[in-house]
Amino acid sequence: MEQDTGTTAEAPPEHTVGEVLRTAAARWPERTALVDGAPGADRAWTFAEVLADSERVARALLRRFAPGEKVAVWASNSPEWVLVEFGAALAGLTLVTVNPAYLAPEVGFVLGQSRASGVVVEPEFRGRDLLAVVDEVRPRLDALREVVSLGDWAAFLDSGDPDVALPAVAPTDIAQVQYTSGTTGSPKGTLLTHRGLALNGRVFAEALGAGESDVWINPMPLFHTAGCGLTTLGALQTGGTHVVPPAFEPENVLDLFESRRGSVVLCVPTMLVRLLDDPSLAARDLSAWRLIALGGAPVAPDLVARAEKALGVAVTIGYGQTEASPYITHTLPDDPNPRWAHTVGRPLPHVEVRITDPASGAPLPPGEVGEIRTRGICVMAGYFDAPEATRAALEDGWLRTGDLGSLDADGYLRIQGRLKDMIIRGGENVYPREVEDVLHSHPAVAGAAVLGAPDPEWGETVAAVVQLREGASVDGVELERFCRQHLASFKTPRTWRFVDSFPQTASGKIQKFALRDLVGG
Repeated sequence: MEQDTGTTAEAPPEHTVGEVLRTAAARWPERTALVDGAPGADRAWTFAEVLADSERVARALLRRFAPGEKVAVWASNSPEWVLVEFGAALAGLTLVTVNPAYLAPEVGFVLGQSRASGVVVEPEFRGRDLLAVVDEVRPRLDALREVVSLGDWAAFLDSGDPDVALPAVAPTDIAQVQYTSGTTGSPKGTLLTHRGLALNGRVFAEALGAGESDVWINPMPLFHTAGCGLTTLGALQTGGTHVVPPAFEPENVLDLFESRRGSVVLCVPTMLVRLLDDPSLAARDLSAWRLIALGGAPVAPDLVARAEKALGVAVTIGYGQTEASPYITHTLPDDPNPRWAHTVGRPLPHVEVRITDPASGAPLPPGEVGEIRTRGICVMAGYFDAPEATRAALEDGWLRTGDLGSLDADGYLRIQGRLKDMIIRGGENVYPREVEDVLHSHPAVAGAAVLGAPDPEWGETVAAVVQLREGASVDGVELERFCRQHLASFKTPRTWRFVDSFPQTASGKIQKFALRDLVGG
């Protein structure tokens, strides 16, 4: 029997980002909405003040751009970044988000491929002059006509005409272009709608049981959907306080949990490990902290148990993609499934999930592993100026995620890895996630990536790239013996490589394509 799950009878709410901002400002005008989390900073905005400043940003942008044009933001996390996000939404502009760590060729590609008419840029990031980089690439960017420096923020805010009416914006309009993080090496511009981003942020926050008393500490990069979508729009729509540190630094994040009485954080597993490893953790007053939401990369059940024991908090796990705005499934605090930590939860409201045969697209029954597909208003409109890639990703409204997984009888999703990373050894399918979970359970292993290595006899064999915990010592022979205790022989890695760190995307995903040379792939 085929299985779809996640359908809901009622029609999903459809709002623009500007509408949910106005609703929040009307409902909680005097509550603190936004806080600068930079060390030593003392700046905060109420919901009413966020709306007022966002409208000033919108009018300043409309002095330079027409509704429908694309404007990029190339900056690290700050309250100003959030105000630009909201201002662009109110002005009917499409925001193109850019990683501040990008070098000239990378930022040149994004600005050029997106045909951005302007860019709002931070003057300096980690000692690099970003304005100078824009000047370097600008001659090759025919569409780019305006550069706005965040260093001139006050003058920028004052430059708009306060009497200019803001345009009508539709929920189906494109709010953002976010470039895929490049686990395959070729980023594409994902077209995300107002309604998809707004709904996804709301149902995510509601899944966490978030409310007006919550203080969200947000270490996730704002150029990614987890930062500017899930946390920003989740806190906004549930009346929470959104604290924005400039970057993920464990000491500062823990300081904010103490000083701001932080209660909720969304982070990737590597961030949580660094917080748990911080030597000051035990001496801190973290009594307001109630929940950790993990996502963006595979979550080892042992890490969940460690966080629950060390911090006394609830832990949840989500799964998604940029193309889905981004979350598709999520576990719940105090989830009733006794093995929830081995899953990524059930589909969020108004989100459908189906497991299909990768070749035929036919739906598969519960328990069968296949490609994960999802449908609903959170799914992207397509890839910008990439019709072939769009047709390959979207079929009859279903997004082909390229991920392998299975749904159990209760609708919980388990991830087995990327379809392209599935290893076929002598006709047997090996799912990297299963092997990685076993390796993560070894006390000496801090991280692991499993991939296929070419083999003349078997076609492929299983290879593992491993990062050890600090001070740990173990070799491939011992790890192979350990795996054989938990896995069939054909799933046990035969090739072992050890690294000090993994190449990762900004969202914490290991870039397996960058590891293939290590294993002869």
